[in-house]
This record gives sequence, C-alpha cells and structure tokens, in this order.
Amino acid sequence: MNFKLKNDTFLRALLRQPTEYTPLWMMRQAGRYLPEYCATRKRAGSFLNLCKSPDMATEVTLQPLDRFPLDAAILFSDILTVPDAMGLGLYFSEGEGPKFERTVRDEAAVKALHVPDIGKDLKYVTDAVSQIRKALDGRVPLIGFSGSPWTLACYMVEGGSSDDYAKVKTMAYSEPKLMHQILSKTADTVTQYLNAQIEAGAQAVMIFDSWGGALSHAAYHEFSLPYMQRIVDGLIKEKDGVKIPNIVFTKGGGLWIESIANIGCDAVGLDWTMDIGIARQKVGHKVALQGNIDPLILFASPDAIRAEVEKVLASYGYGSGHVFNLGHGISQHTNPEHAAALVQAVHELSRKYH
Repeated sequence: MNFKLKNDTFLRALLRQPTEYTPLWMMRQAGRYLPEYCATRKRAGSFLNLCKSPDMATEVTLQPLDRFPLDAAILFSDILTVPDAMGLGLYFSEGEGPKFERTVRDEAAVKALHVPDIGKDLKYVTDAVSQIRKALDGRVPLIGFSGSPWTLACYMVEGGSSDDYAKVKTMAYSEPKLMHQILSKTADTVTQYLNAQIEAGAQAVMIFDSWGGALSHAAYHEFSLPYMQRIVDGLIKEKDGVKIPNIVFTKGGGLWIESIANIGCDAVGLDWTMDIGIARQKVGHKVALQGNIDPLILFASPDAIRAEVEKVLASYGYGSGHVFNLGHGISQHTNPEHAAALVQAVHELSRKYH
C-alpha cells in the first residue's frame, strides 16, 4: 500500500520542511455541519454504527475532501472506542452524549480493566484506516488519532461527559495511586492503538488531550503530560522509510507549551487562546505548530474570516512549520460555505509567507 502522495504539504509542514503554502485541515472536518454527513449518519442508524462500519467511516472521512481542497484527511472515529474496548460498554443516549455502562471508581474496577487486543477488539478501526488509505489513493495524507490517557480517564471515571470533573479530580487528589493505575493501563492501550493505526496506513497521528486544560499546573504535569510522553516514546516513528509525525494537543494547554514541546512530539496543537507568534518564539525551534483560529469565526462573514486568517498567518510569520487549523472542533452549526471561505483564504494568503 505504497501510494505516492500527490500532496504531502501537511507532512512536510509537520517536519518543518519548506512548503509552498500553509497546509490546513479542520478538527472534526467530517461532521454534522455537512448535510452529506447527516445523510450517512441517518443511514447508519446510530453514531456508534457509523464508527463501527469501515465502509461508512471511509465514506464520511472522504466527504469533506470532496467538498474542500483540504491538505489532510483524518480517520472518522471517536476517542471513546478505547474505553469501550477496555470493557466499559459505550452507548449514546439521545441528546445526552456518550455514556458508559460501567465506570472505573474503585480498585476492583481498575483491576477489571483489560488492555484490549487491538487486532480483535478495535479491528473495525484499523480496517477503516486501511480502507480510507486505499480510497484516498495518495490524494492527501491520513491522520490517525486517540484521546489522551487523562481525557479518556475523565470519561471512564465520570461515566460520561462532565461539567466540573469532580469525580475524576477527587480520585486524582485522594487516591493518586489508583488514578495512576488507570492512566498507566490506558497509556499502554493508546500506544498499541496508535501503532496499529500506523501499521494499517495512518501517515501521522494525533493525541487529543481535550480535558488536560481542566487540571492545575501541578496536576497536569503529574496526571496528563507524563502519560502522553510515554505514548510518544512508544510510537512507531518511521514506516517504509517514511517518517510518521505525531501531534499533541491539549485544549487549554497554552500555559504549558514549553513542557509539551519537550516530550519529543513533532508538533504541538494550540487552541485559540494562545497567540501563535508567541508560541513560535517559545518552541518553534523544536516543534511544528498546529492551529489556531477560533472555530466560531466561521459564523462571521467570509471577509471577517479572511481578516482573521491573515492575523494568524502574520502572527506565525515567514517560513514553514505551521499547519493551519481551528483551535478546536468545527461547530455543527457552521455554514459549509464559510468553511470553504476559510480553506480558500488560508491557501491564498499564506503563499507570501513561504
């Protein structure tokens, strides 16, 4: 499966090699803002069916690429496939988001957590990766991903989404040993999972630490960052003679950008609260940067979008090492025409910086 890449701008930017323009993709680019996605999702009957069908996952992964000239595809899946495979029983209740049948709140539950056999328990994901890679036929690179151990643990302990992370933080503070056991098992699983995606054809991988920003400075450096470092250390770095770059993204992690850049990742994802020029001054000699326009700019006019794109590009400045992205996932209420305006603006306005 060695399709020659027709557009490798994204991979070159991640490795801080020269590019003709700043490449971009959008977090959650295959999603509910696209009518074609909603149609496939309806056909699937449920979100979980959509995730677990390699055919449908391939279909929705390609939808945004057929509509916009994006520079990368990202596997369509969900971060919660991992705790599901670890035995927690994921389900979605209408209008309430993800829930787990079993939570992990005591020693017995931690002992019962099993490190899954990726080839069996998550075969539907690796099958989707292979199928998408084949379907892309070298158009653009494919990104694989996972949630971070801390972010997954938030769902595993809380039993679903949370506003205040009270249960998981209480465990971290009052039973740190137990918390570390959960994080350790989860980190081992995520490492194997990402490597399985690379073996199946992912050309870059990303760790989403969506809830790392909910931690204090000390807690982040104890419960989130070391486990991401452990994963980065264990990742396959090269396949078929080609480098496989990795991206680490902590939402709300701008304060810790230097610590993140020191764990050995190739790129650091930024949310919109951090100025990308300041980030570049701090760590741009070590890592590429990904981000970081506010996703809600897409609710404004195409002219306003263009002006905001110019600000981000100008702040980053000249040279490579920047992958343009939103600072978080695209909102389901976004007008696809506005997403198109963003892609066009980035491709047009970035050339003068290269």
